[in-house]
Amino acid sequence: MPTHHEDELDYTPTPHNVTRARTRTAHLAAAWGHPALAPDVALVTSELTTNAILHGSLRGRLIRVRLAVVDTTLRLEVSDPRAERVPHPREASPAEQFGRGLALVGALCDDWGHGPRDGVGKTVWAEWKLPG
Repeated sequence: MPTHHEDELDYTPTPHNVTRARTRTAHLAAAWGHPALAPDVALVTSELTTNAILHGSLRGRLIRVRLAVVDTTLRLEVSDPRAERVPHPREASPAEQFGRGLALVGALCDDWGHGPRDGVGKTVWAEWKLPG
């Protein structure tokens, strides 16, 4: 399948980089001709990057955020070094502050999942189908 657009950037696993990744992917989605998807891409980037920092980071290792348009799909990937810590959606009680991120991801994209990362770690991905 032809890749029409692609961008990837490594980040140190620190909270301020969640905002940087979110802003970058939203801007790219809009610049690549999909401005209606930019808010959803931004929010999903925020959720997956936060999860990578909280649950998948290791001292001295970077996380990678990749956005690409391949054929008729916009695909976001967030990779981290901890393959053993795979995402598991759960139902949070109304009193819980956390635990809703993956449900939100599932609601905002057409499909999502995870798999091994080339080398070490895992990649969590989200996809949106594009017209055409």
